[in-house]
Amino acid sequence: MLKILTHISRFLIGILFIYSGFVKLVDPMGSAFKFQEYFSESVLNMEFLIPLALPFSILLVVAELVLGIMLIVGYMPKLTVWSIFGLTLIFLFLTWYSYTYNKVTDCGCFGDAIKISPKATFYKNVIFMGLIVILILGLQYIKPLISNKVASLSTFVSLFLSLIVVYHVLNHLPIIDFRAYAIGTDIADGMAYKDDGEVPPIHDFMIETDDGDKLEEMLGKEKAMLISLYNFEKMEREGLPAVSEAAAKAKAAGYEIYVLTASYIEDLEASQKEFGLPYVFGFCDETALKTAIRANPGIILVKKGIITGKYNWTDAEDVEL
Repeated sequence: MLKILTHISRFLIGILFIYSGFVKLVDPMGSAFKFQEYFSESVLNMEFLIPLALPFSILLVVAELVLGIMLIVGYMPKLTVWSIFGLTLIFLFLTWYSYTYNKVTDCGCFGDAIKISPKATFYKNVIFMGLIVILILGLQYIKPLISNKVASLSTFVSLFLSLIVVYHVLNHLPIIDFRAYAIGTDIADGMAYKDDGEVPPIHDFMIETDDGDKLEEMLGKEKAMLISLYNFEKMEREGLPAVSEAAAKAKAAGYEIYVLTASYIEDLEASQKEFGLPYVFGFCDETALKTAIRANPGIILVKKGIITGKYNWTDAEDVEL
């Protein structure tokens, strides 16, 4: 009986870890932002760890996916099971903390692919711990599916491919966009309240200027380019010349240009000149901008209110107008 339960638990936990790792692997910045939220003063008050949020994120997403594969193929079962136990124990504490103190409304366990409440996530992890206890008790039954050589090869190939994906995504944009601002999204529709009373997927999105909110104006434009500079201090300044050049080409092609930032602008004219972006600057919530595009600076193309393209500054030369 224990042998059967071990194999059932092995494949359930393995598949869930692979899925959880994959949906975060294609967007490691999302997990980094979630780590920053947990480390913030209002949650765990461990702000000294905030600079390490991205390395923690990469380690987590790669470990989840690779451990899931290791468990299924049967490579180094003792190390694998106890590593999974340790990770799940951490998740259990974090979700308990979020659920009990209502600190983080979404733990990000499945990235932006599936949203689960802290309460549901906590009980999910309790069930996971039960399955992992079965794995610990039945360690002797976890053997390589084919051979130890195939199991080790599968592990190292998955590790190598995971690191390649992370490198690509961090230098460009997420391979799969699970967020509310994906290409093809109608922004106005995403901001509309439905009959169920739920908060719409797109909220806190604005283009606030001294002359009021320009969002409605932008949505009515035939062609618009949004340039996200969500944080001046953390901005990759080497990307500004390419973004400025892309904006100039877009302006010549009839696009209205809007620069969105969450940073305080003391001297608008000086900032426009410094960044080489003499266009409309508007304030927008930082979380909304981070959700809209994982780049700083980044470019979003909008036609008649529909998102038609998203580019990291590294791909500014490839913007299709």
